[in-house]
This record gives sequence, C-alpha cells and structure tokens, in this order.
Amino acid sequence: MISAAKTNKSRPGFSLIEIVMVLAIIAVIMGGAIGMMVYSSGERTLRRASAEIELLAKRARTIAILHQTPYALEFSEGVVRLLPLAQAGQDLKKDLSRRHIGAEQESEASPESRVLDLQENLTLSIRRWNSEAWIPIAKNAVQVWRFDPEGLCEPVSIRLTLGDSWSEDKYHPLTAAISESQIEAR
Repeated sequence: MISAAKTNKSRPGFSLIEIVMVLAIIAVIMGGAIGMMVYSSGERTLRRASAEIELLAKRARTIAILHQTPYALEFSEGVVRLLPLAQAGQDLKKDLSRRHIGAEQESEASPESRVLDLQENLTLSIRRWNSEAWIPIAKNAVQVWRFDPEGLCEPVSIRLTLGDSWSEDKYHPLTAAISESQIEAR
C-alpha cells in the first residue's frame, strides 16, 4: 500500500490551477498584442483624412507646375477644395452650396477641381509657417494654401481633431508631402 501511494504522488502532470494560470497569462498577452495591432476607428479616420489632404496637396503642386498657374487648396468648414488661386476664397456662399452637389459633379465642371468633404465631427486647423498659433477653420471663413508654378508651396501644418483624438502633419515646401506627422488616438 505504501508503494501505491507513492506512485500517485509522483505521477507527472499539471494541476488544474497551473493550467488555468497559464491560459490566463496567454489571454492577457494575446489581448495586448491584438489591441496594439488594430487601429481604432478614430485613428483610421484621421489617417484617411490626412492622406487625402496630402494627395490633394501633391495634386495642386503638380497641376500648378504643369499649367504654370498658381493653384490653391481652400479650407472652409468641412470642405477642402483644389482650385486655381484666382478662384480661391471667391463667393463663399456659392462655394458652400456647391459642397452639397457632390465631388463627381464638381469635378465634371472643372477637370482640375477636386473636393474633399470632411466628416461632420472632424475639425481642421491650420498653422502658417511664421506662426505658432493654430487657426481653426470657422463657419463662413476660408483659409487658402498657395502652390506656385515653380513647385513651391507655403510650409504649413494641418491639425485634424476627432473628439479627443488628433493628428498633426507638417508639410514640406518643396514636395507638398508630409515631412513630419504626429497622431494621438484615444
């Protein structure tokens, strides 16, 4: 009988508590890894809007060079438009009503014209190269970012805010591409 008791105690294996502890540790590690890999929906929205503004900036620079005419990105409440500099900021009421027409009809009117409608809860601010202050895009106000035929543009920074999340992009004056980017998604 003594030998039978010894064989039960010396049998190799894991107790139920050990198995549960290992599974809990694995679950915590996997949860953290998945959380780090998946973007939040706010971060996705900010990155998408940032990429679309960068694409419009590069397009404005290219069109300005090809047509040898200054072009601009016009920032108004909820809308970013690409158009010739001479048309930027003109007749704000007319421009705001065009935003309801849609990007497809707008681009049919002028081949170089492009419109980016921002999400309702996404706000945009701009910082000029010689200032530390962010200028919010207010209702019935327009900010213009100029692109010259020589391929230069004003070095600006653009801040997109979505609730508590934000992204800041600093644009390079020679390439109209993002040179520095920061994002904080909550």
